[in-house]
Amino acid sequence: MAWIQRISLLSRAEKEGLYRILIPPSLYDRFRVDPLSFTHGHGERAVRFFSPEKDRTCLVEMRLPGMEEPLYSIQLSDTIDATQIELDFVIVNDPDSPSFNTHVDEQGRDTLFGWAARNIPEEIKALEAGLFPGQTRKGLRMTGELVQCLEFFCRILSVQSIRLDALFYHNAVTYERYGFSYFEGYAQMKRIHELFQPGRALFQRLDGSTPFRRPEFSRSVRGRSWAIHDGILMDVEDDLLCDGWASPVMYRMVGRPRAMVTFPDPVY
Repeated sequence: MAWIQRISLLSRAEKEGLYRILIPPSLYDRFRVDPLSFTHGHGERAVRFFSPEKDRTCLVEMRLPGMEEPLYSIQLSDTIDATQIELDFVIVNDPDSPSFNTHVDEQGRDTLFGWAARNIPEEIKALEAGLFPGQTRKGLRMTGELVQCLEFFCRILSVQSIRLDALFYHNAVTYERYGFSYFEGYAQMKRIHELFQPGRALFQRLDGSTPFRRPEFSRSVRGRSWAIHDGILMDVEDDLLCDGWASPVMYRMVGRPRAMVTFPDPVY
């Protein structure tokens, strides 16, 4: 039996004792959440653990009073390989930053991070505010601490690797910096970097035809990610990119990080 499913059979106290590790310690301190009782302020519960018996997925969330979306949310799942864990997603929201409705379209329907539909007016506002595609608020710049938490969790369980799908271009480049390699998508990522160089096909498509295709976007991870989200890959004739963005599949060996770099010395 794989680990998440095995943990689901434990008592509530035992499950919470393990899954509390997945919350970066700085969040407990910064937002005054008790790491033992998981309460905030006058005793209001701030952390939720979702791990039904025999389920192969767990969800951990931290929420603050008056905040519609979670401050922090992470979901892990078992894979076919019992020595590996899947990082389904992680979301970190800065509660002090403005919120944008990029997660719903103009009729209020879920955009599925912008892949099922888009809310262009809200995306433009988010872009101007310095956000990346898929964000409703700015993050808290804690990927490094998150990876440390995952490593510690995996070491306890003797899990050997962490697998994930990088939903956006900026996610893939960021995970590269923290020792993740590619199962799939390395050639695509290399080609994207090549074609954003001056004079190449993607660089030339940054013609200002939309707010997400400004010429200066070739130089930054954020700019490239917005242009890719805007469908720029499908506007060039290239065998690797003709179908548009395909989320790379990445992995990190626990205790043995080995990055496969596609954007050397990235500027965000």
